[in-house]
Amino acid sequence: MSWTSGVGRACGVLLDAIVGLLALSRINPNVLTLMGLVVNTYAAFLFGYANGANQRRMFFYAGLVIIGSGFFDLVDGRVARASNKVTRFGGFFDSVVDRYSDASLFFGLLVFYARGNRFFYVVLTALVMISAIMVSYARARAESLIGSCRVGFMERPERLVLLIIGALFNVMAPVLWVIAVLSTITVIHRIIYTWQRTTEMDAPARAA
Repeated sequence: MSWTSGVGRACGVLLDAIVGLLALSRINPNVLTLMGLVVNTYAAFLFGYANGANQRRMFFYAGLVIIGSGFFDLVDGRVARASNKVTRFGGFFDSVVDRYSDASLFFGLLVFYARGNRFFYVVLTALVMISAIMVSYARARAESLIGSCRVGFMERPERLVLLIIGALFNVMAPVLWVIAVLSTITVIHRIIYTWQRTTEMDAPARAA
């Protein structure tokens, strides 16, 4: 066994132990989901509070906070399964809160660029926020019609990883460009995929 697999197994054991303790505490998984939103909101505050003098430091702290919020994203579903509290509402609530979490981070960046009178990046951040929401909406709407629509690259985990990189290494501007472009491509891909699938599904009816 390599050292990397050993570390991965140890992390898995630790995570299982944490999930087990949380399940025994009878905490509602939805509370964990909500705590993730609270933590991400704090990261958004750090983005918005940053200025020219402390930008690198505030962005670095915000990146660490976003990493911390990932813990709640990681355990809420596991705790729900471990405590036999998986519900339809829980899945819905998780999706809604995730959208608010994403929007809060971009809102913090909007405040940062607005305070610095950087109009172009205010517009770019607004575009990123819209395209990120549309990635999720396009999938949800498509799956109400065709069952599954997982095509495209720029999902929420990829966006968060890019935001973390942008925050930790103070390269947020190019990261926003990458998210804007790839999110838009993902939405277009899902539109085309859904059009193809619905056309196939509608063909027998038109033929009849």
